[in-house]
Amino acid sequence: MVALARTNPSTANDETEVSAFERDVLKGLGARRKQLAPKYFYDGAGSQLFERITEQPEYYPTRCEMHILQDNAADIARLIPAGAALVEFGSGSNKKARILLAVAPVLAAYVPVDISPEMLEQEADALQLDFPRLNIRPVAADFTQIFELPEEAKAAAVRVGFFPGSTIGNFEPHEAASFLRNAAKILGPNSILIVGADLIKPVDILNAAYNDAAGVTARFNLNLLVRINRELNGSFKLDTFEHHAFYNRERHRIEMHLASLKRQKVKVAGECFDFRAGETIHTENSYKYSVESLGALARGVGWLPAGVWMDSKKYFSIQAFTLAP
Repeated sequence: MVALARTNPSTANDETEVSAFERDVLKGLGARRKQLAPKYFYDGAGSQLFERITEQPEYYPTRCEMHILQDNAADIARLIPAGAALVEFGSGSNKKARILLAVAPVLAAYVPVDISPEMLEQEADALQLDFPRLNIRPVAADFTQIFELPEEAKAAAVRVGFFPGSTIGNFEPHEAASFLRNAAKILGPNSILIVGADLIKPVDILNAAYNDAAGVTARFNLNLLVRINRELNGSFKLDTFEHHAFYNRERHRIEMHLASLKRQKVKVAGECFDFRAGETIHTENSYKYSVESLGALARGVGWLPAGVWMDSKKYFSIQAFTLAP
């Protein structure tokens, strides 16, 4: 079994993680416009539901990104020097990293980083069976914050960051800039960053992707309330909330909300919150970029464009950046 490291002080133990969850949930529900951080979607059940989302016919991002990786893996892997450490931010299922690992040179270490320890350990163990010579050093951490790399990664001549899945779109633009700035600090001098980013496209395609006919995305969204009930002694009744997702043209983003179907009170961790009929909890944004807009954002915090790969429909992109001296 692969040893699991917990190097981020904010996730050093379960008690600290639960208290951070409680603090953020109470703050978010107490705000004038209620909101919850999307990173809390990914408990064990949430991680599994997200994998099911990626299999839905309407959800194009994963299929497009997988095709890009499969078609261009050798070209992308040329950015990874022999003896480098590959650090995957928010690894979840490592099926995308597997494509790069299959063609990459010998690595000093592969470091999957994820907030869900259960899935992280499970995926690392499965990966080790298929890549027995690979030095896998998983880290349980909130990858949106600064965290400590394992010694093998620190000692590597170069560190290459891998951030697939269009997760960068879940950040507000200033948060995306903060992530890119933190990644530079974590990876260090001469580093490389490979990022998956969803592209601007027709609205009907976007809306369908986040409102799949099977209702998996709705269950994924509602699972956040299940987690609050379980971990924070919440009293949310799932049948009184429903999933809403729509494209905000002005801000180039999909918004996900949980809408209250009636006037009600909900208790969480001993505190009471009022909901009006129709009032929502804003749970996620998914910003859509152009190649130029993401490149400009990256340049603003010190990353220089080094390569772009897209699918044939130009729905999705994988973009590479090098850290400016």
